[in-house]
Amino acid sequence: MPVPAAPSVTSAPAPAVKFSNDTERLQHINSIRKAPVGAQMKCVINLLLETRQAFTPEQINEVTYVDINANKAVFDSLRNNLKVNYDGKRFSYKSKHDLRDKEQLLYLIRKFVWGIAVIDLKDAYPTVMEDLQALKAAGKIWLLSNFDSQEDIAYPNDPRVPIKVDDDLKQLFLGIELPRDMIDIERDLQKNGMKPATNTAQRRASSEVQGMSSKPKPKKHEITKRTKLTNAHLPELFRHLDKKS
Repeated sequence: MPVPAAPSVTSAPAPAVKFSNDTERLQHINSIRKAPVGAQMKCVINLLLETRQAFTPEQINEVTYVDINANKAVFDSLRNNLKVNYDGKRFSYKSKHDLRDKEQLLYLIRKFVWGIAVIDLKDAYPTVMEDLQALKAAGKIWLLSNFDSQEDIAYPNDPRVPIKVDDDLKQLFLGIELPRDMIDIERDLQKNGMKPATNTAQRRASSEVQGMSSKPKPKKHEITKRTKLTNAHLPELFRHLDKKS
């Protein structure tokens, strides 16, 4: 009796070799951890600014892939950064002025009769810029602008003090020729015994040291050597007074 042939066993094809799904992620992590100290600091500070929460080094590593514990230079730079608070366990964002809402914002501005730089307020809390505009619309503060929008100044407006300005004085003020750089304006104020509300030289230097972007916002006007800068860009300074009178 013939013996039946054993059935042939067809082996399944070997699965195609694929790169790990984590390859791209690992490359991204590696690029971050090999980035300069300033770039890694900026990544962490942006996280602290946007969330306004406190993070341990391990949590920061999970979110940003910046391994603070493994990089002493980044750890020490963050711990000593003016914009960062470190309580021994967690890192959090530290604004120049500890404010929480519009009422605290107004209270602070009223302390600065000679004005306070908006750039020193803009990171106090997430909606501070909207609250500044609301206070301006309500006539409680002035927001005076110049060609460099980073140097806007907020002044308190006390409604209890009625002010009337003659038209001749308005035109005289609006026609004053101004220096082209805020540093020169601050120097002229100091020569005349006034304390500037801004310190442009110090701010520009600290922006570079802290690894933060210091790019100004796009300017509405192109300034050249032939440009004559005056106070004519501040008509709103008198507009509110005209309405009162």
